[in-house]
Amino acid sequence: MANLWNGIQLGLALSLITGPILFALIQAGVERGFRAGAALGAGIWISDLLFILTVFMSSAFLESIVSNDSVLRWLGIIGSIILMLIGLGTLLSKPPKMKYVAEIGTQRSPYHLLWLKGFAINTFNPFTFFFWISVMTGIVLAKDLDQSDATLFFTGILGTIILTDLTKVILAKRIRRFLKWKHLVWLRRIAGIALLLFGVVLLGRVLWEFA
Repeated sequence: MANLWNGIQLGLALSLITGPILFALIQAGVERGFRAGAALGAGIWISDLLFILTVFMSSAFLESIVSNDSVLRWLGIIGSIILMLIGLGTLLSKPPKMKYVAEIGTQRSPYHLLWLKGFAINTFNPFTFFFWISVMTGIVLAKDLDQSDATLFFTGILGTIILTDLTKVILAKRIRRFLKWKHLVWLRRIAGIALLLFGVVLLGRVLWEFA
C-alpha cells in the first residue's frame, strides 16, 4: 500500500501544476458543463494510460530515445508547434452569442472532438513525455519495483489525476451560472493565450537546450 500512497502523493503534486491541461479543462467545464469536461478529461487520461503502458513495457527502448539529442529535439519541436496551433485555434474561435453562459448547456456538445482535443494536448505536450520517462527511470527502475508494486504506484498516480481533473470540471461548472458571454470570450482568450505561450516557451527551451 505504500506504493499506492506514493502514487497518490505524486498525482496530487502533478494536479497542482498550472499547465495547458488546466486551462483546457476549465474552458470545457465552463462552456459545456460536466459531461463535456469529462469527455476532454477522458482524452487526457487515455493518453496518460498509453504513456504509462509504453514506458512500462519498453523502458530500455525509451531510455535509448532519451539519450538521443536529435530525437528529443524533434519531439520537442513538433509537440510545441502542435500546442501553439491548438492555442491559436482556441484564441481565434468565439463561443455562440448568448446572454448567459448557462444557456450553452442546451446545445449538443461535440464530445468526440473534445476527447480528441484532450488527447492531443496531453500527447503532444513534451512535458508529458518527459514526466512519464522520469517517473519510470527515476522511481520504478531506481527502486526496482516489481510488476505488482509498479501497478499500484501508477494506479495511485492516474487515479488521483482523474479525481482532481473531475473536481476542476465540477468547480468550473459551478461558476458558469454567474458568467455572461463577454466573460466566456475572455476565458477563451486566456485559455488560448496560455496554450500558445506554453508552446512558445517549450519551443524556446528545446531550441536552447539542443542547439
